[in-house]
Amino acid sequence: QVQLVESGGGFAQPGGSLRLSCVASGRTFRQYTVAWFRQAPGKEREFVGAVRGSGGNTYHYADSVKGRFAISRDNAKNTVTLQMDRLNPEDTALYFCAAGQGIILSNIRSETAYAYWGQGTRVTVSS
Repeated sequence: QVQLVESGGGFAQPGGSLRLSCVASGRTFRQYTVAWFRQAPGKEREFVGAVRGSGGNTYHYADSVKGRFAISRDNAKNTVTLQMDRLNPEDTALYFCAAGQGIILSNIRSETAYAYWGQGTRVTVSS
């Protein structure tokens, strides 16, 4: 069982930055693939990015955030961070951290592949 807690959401102006953190419980966290998803008002939840576990530590991003957002992972602290730069109003959403094991590459962007979810942290980008 893994419990995930996100933090770091808030307000930012267009062009600004925010840093989200996802802290997990569990001694085998390093084995998990961890992803960030987001859900904007009135829209479906969408994939933002992910980092694979078990030593792979490969990173995958949605095209909409590639080059602006970066995921980092600290297994010693059971923490995955989402650094968000050059924010724009379209990044406004509730951001979720999710984790799962045994996720194959072709499923890494699918929310159904992840068994564990945090409660979400809200990000608002507005001038």
